[in-house]
Amino acid sequence: MINSLLIANRGEIACRVIRTARALGIRTIAVYSDADAKALHVRQADEAVHIGPSPARESYLVGEKIIAAAKATGSQAIHPGYGFLSENADFAQAVLDAGLVWVGPRPDSIRAMGLKDAAKARMIAAGVPVTPGYLGEDQSPGRLQAEADAIGYPVLIKAVAGGGGKGMRRVDAHADFADALASCQREAASSFGDDRVLLEKYILSPRHIEVQVFGDTQGNVVHLFERDCSLQRRHQKVIEEAPAPGMDEETRQAICAAAVRAAQAVDYVGAGTIEFIADASEGLRADRIWFMEMNTRLQVEHPVTEEITGQDLVEWQLRVASGEPLPKTQEELSINGWAMEARLYAEDPAKGFLPSVGRLDLLDLPDAVLRVETGVEQRDSVTPFYDPMIAKLVAAGEDRTDAMMTLATGLFGLRVWPVRTNASFLLACLNDAEFRSGNATTGLIAARGDALTESGSPGESEWKTAALALFAPYFAAGEASGASPWAAAFGFRVNASPGPRITIQHLNERREMVLEACVDASGFVAPVDSGVLAYRDAQPFLFTLPAFSGGQAQAGDGAILAPMPGRVTAVEVSAGEAVAKGQRLVTLEAMKMEHGLTAPFDGTIAELNAEPGAQVSEGTLLVRVEKVE
Repeated sequence: MINSLLIANRGEIACRVIRTARALGIRTIAVYSDADAKALHVRQADEAVHIGPSPARESYLVGEKIIAAAKATGSQAIHPGYGFLSENADFAQAVLDAGLVWVGPRPDSIRAMGLKDAAKARMIAAGVPVTPGYLGEDQSPGRLQAEADAIGYPVLIKAVAGGGGKGMRRVDAHADFADALASCQREAASSFGDDRVLLEKYILSPRHIEVQVFGDTQGNVVHLFERDCSLQRRHQKVIEEAPAPGMDEETRQAICAAAVRAAQAVDYVGAGTIEFIADASEGLRADRIWFMEMNTRLQVEHPVTEEITGQDLVEWQLRVASGEPLPKTQEELSINGWAMEARLYAEDPAKGFLPSVGRLDLLDLPDAVLRVETGVEQRDSVTPFYDPMIAKLVAAGEDRTDAMMTLATGLFGLRVWPVRTNASFLLACLNDAEFRSGNATTGLIAARGDALTESGSPGESEWKTAALALFAPYFAAGEASGASPWAAAFGFRVNASPGPRITIQHLNERREMVLEACVDASGFVAPVDSGVLAYRDAQPFLFTLPAFSGGQAQAGDGAILAPMPGRVTAVEVSAGEAVAKGQRLVTLEAMKMEHGLTAPFDGTIAELNAEPGAQVSEGTLLVRVEKVE
């Protein structure tokens, strides 16, 4: 068995690997950038090495620094996690050339599956069904147009070297093909340095089904059944589950056998995922499920497979990398129960899923109900440098309904502040009738539009619950002094109805609340420094006493507020300047994305508080535009 392991990753996956390694008695070494100097994975590891500045391209993506850290600490092996360098064949080879153990597939296997066209050709040769399409070398626009016409619309243009939804375009008609091809090629060249594309038949009722496979150095390959990852937003997975709903045993055997053949075709060692697309217009059928691609690494959603099989896939990885045979044979593996995983992100669905960064002053994750995989703790910060995942929330149950209800219960109990999360969006997805039925396709979220992201306003119940919580300190003070809590008579008004009353505020709205009217309130609240949070459907509403509300709600029309914490990268106006409606005023950068803030109407710049390079918090008044009368 490996005795020391460097994890070439960060966040929740680094913490996940550390947990299993420690259970196996393996010494763990973390790496970290400037931004992660106090990160949870650094605190949990036996040793940690600083590898550079905060941007990943200067730290986590520099293979030479990681290998140097492994050598300096006497590490025997390197585990790449997922993302970053996990599917980089050159890095895998460099690790091996340095005399270290690579916890992953052979570099040749990574290369074989790295280019989509070559991978599909190899799958065809192995008898694995692939989506109808064009994989040819002739990349001339005329040939590609002719092939698309022959396949039949809609078709999907995909970058050969693509991934993560980049370099991908759906085309619905002959007339739209040329422009979509040119756009796709430009994006592919920019993102991957390779503008080659392939064509696929676009499936109108698509479900994303993937199979977990595992191989060892003795030539054994097994599958650990399937996962359904159909609930996606812009090609990014939102909720995953195992097994796939509606999968009968005959279809399961067919797709899993195809996945094993795919892994065997590239002499696969370690953990991998074979991804399939299914035409679910008539349910899941073996003759309507086709190979898409292979991920040559551990997946974000691997915990749902662990939950239904009772296996620790990280332990499997470490044992296989140590030269041991697979811990189980195919006959010894079975499905037991159901599992679902939701990805909790630091983002605001009500604002177009803008990332939300900052310190986690309140972080109460429902680990009593769910399996929680996270790389942060309360008082840690979500930075703008990396993926904004806060945690993976994993629910297990006897059946799908049980797992779904458990996940919903966990989301109801979630408490995060002031960083915004997608918890209410996740709950809305769980409550969607099509998702509950088990028939969700990859287009469900897009089809629902704003219905899953509407933030709404607090109702009477939330106002009453918050008021009752804000009353509490006054009563506590009265009881501590021995006086009657009614004696303080706070909020007293001449000629007003009897009973204590208090004025509370949510955003711009203020209400005077009477205690007697609130005593029947029931709901969840969480105290924070500025007031209390009242929750409805996993969404927090901040209520304050007016004295503590600050100035952020006073801005009114013409005030341009920072929609999220970030850095001002450009100020394109000056005080007193006349501006037109829609004119860009300030550019804000957060999570590697730029967001232009524009004038809401014609006017003049009455106030300018933004400076290039300044870090600002959410709600900061950057510019005030005075309307032209």
